Amino acid sequence: MRHPAVQAVIQATVLIASVAGSVTPSAAEPVPPATQQLTREIYKELVEINTTQSVGDTYAAAKAMGARLVAAGFPRADVQVFQSGPRRGDLVARLRGTGKRKPLLLVAHIDVVEAKREDWGSDPFKMIEKDGYFYGRGTGDDKYMATAWIVNMIRWKKEGYKPDRDLIVVLETDEEIGDRNGLGIRWLIKNHRDLIDAEYALNEGGGVGAKDGKPFANSIQTAEKMVQGFWVEARNPGGHSSQPRRDNAIYELADALARLEKFSFPVVLNDTTRGFFEKMATVEHGQLAQDMKSLVSARPDQAAIDRLSEKPPYNAQIRTTCVATRLEGGHADNALPQLARAMVNCRIVPGQSSEEVGKALETAFADPKLTVTRAETNTPSDPSAMNPELLAAIEKLTPKFWPGIPAVPTMSAGATDGRFLRNAAVPTARTSGSRCRRCSRASSTSTSWSSCCRAADRPHDRPPRACRGADAGPASVRSPRHGAMRPPFAWVRMRFCRHGDLGVTTPSAAASGSWALRATAVGHPPVAR
Repeated sequence: MRHPAVQAVIQATVLIASVAGSVTPSAAEPVPPATQQLTREIYKELVEINTTQSVGDTYAAAKAMGARLVAAGFPRADVQVFQSGPRRGDLVARLRGTGKRKPLLLVAHIDVVEAKREDWGSDPFKMIEKDGYFYGRGTGDDKYMATAWIVNMIRWKKEGYKPDRDLIVVLETDEEIGDRNGLGIRWLIKNHRDLIDAEYALNEGGGVGAKDGKPFANSIQTAEKMVQGFWVEARNPGGHSSQPRRDNAIYELADALARLEKFSFPVVLNDTTRGFFEKMATVEHGQLAQDMKSLVSARPDQAAIDRLSEKPPYNAQIRTTCVATRLEGGHADNALPQLARAMVNCRIVPGQSSEEVGKALETAFADPKLTVTRAETNTPSDPSAMNPELLAAIEKLTPKFWPGIPAVPTMSAGATDGRFLRNAAVPTARTSGSRCRRCSRASSTSTSWSSCCRAADRPHDRPPRACRGADAGPASVRSPRHGAMRPPFAWVRMRFCRHGDLGVTTPSAAASGSWALRATAVGHPPVAR
């Protein structure tokens, strides 16, 4: 049985060797038992360090991983652990190559979402294995990937592997909160840009899409939308409810939101989304495939666009979207409302500004009495150009793990920390090579192919079962027991495994294509971003 972190070691070893200019002797060989044991130990150590925002300590986790590298023979000068804030820390470690080419950055975040002990059947910060599944906060998002990077660095060091470029591992904090305090990747960019300078970066994300229980596409995320919230407000003099007025702030806001429901932004494709639909047109069949071909043609058919727009995952790929997510209004049962407001959450395609979107909303609402204001200022980023060498490596390796499926560029409809690296001139691709093994009802999704199953790290009182439960749409789905739940990164509509198979599962590398791996990371519903 291969555990998910062990499988990630295999994939990372082969992929990095493919793009580092020389091949480590063991790149295509099975992971040695000693390395498997080391992987399990480091995985467990990371999961059992509480790295939540409230009481956790990412600095402690960074120091622990730094100590592992130093003990493996890395010079202390090449293992930098930084305390960026109270109980917050980042790690930058370097495996030195020949220096023939610019370095490659290997990124993972070590912070996790909050986990209440009373919501779990076991301690969320004690990693246990039960019935072929791992339980613990961070087992999927993202400590399995952090483990893979650290184990590979140790393995490469011990084997004397010397690539033609430096390999730099970055374990960062606060990805789960969008690095809003500037203590994670933003802190490193600001204070130690020279240490993370690279030709491009590999980060978590992507994944393998499952349809009818079978893998059908391996995604590479090279672009993302910008998240932008707008407050839409209606104001009124108010009065007593015993003497109603025709002008009512709640009615005016409701009318505006009804107009928003019928409003659509224009279609905007970029190189990533165009490539996505071109590739998916070869994977899908029938009318859907024809509609995708039409979309990327010189003269798209409006009927094809309309049909694609009816599918939330594809609609999110072809345009900016805005949706009402919260309502507030009034202050007393017997008083006419003086204020009613709604939060409108927008996901803006690269190339469009929040100012443009705000003006478009004002036009859609068609009511000059309403005010539209940005709730916060977020950071957009342009798509990363697909690195031909990286694409060739992934296309070469994908059939070794999942025979017959293509590598597909994708755009995330959620927020990631990749935007900060892209804006710092480090092109970033997010690819995890993970897939949900037993989740059989995932639809054709737009970005995070294994969203219905991957990286859930959430509490369970019983072993996971087959996929079932509610559809998870663009807004969070509230479960009375498990809190806000969403598919990570993609915000796609699919069958959500409410009590099953939420985690990281990857296939055996055997040529037969058998699905040997059963151990799965299980845990939290990632926080909405």
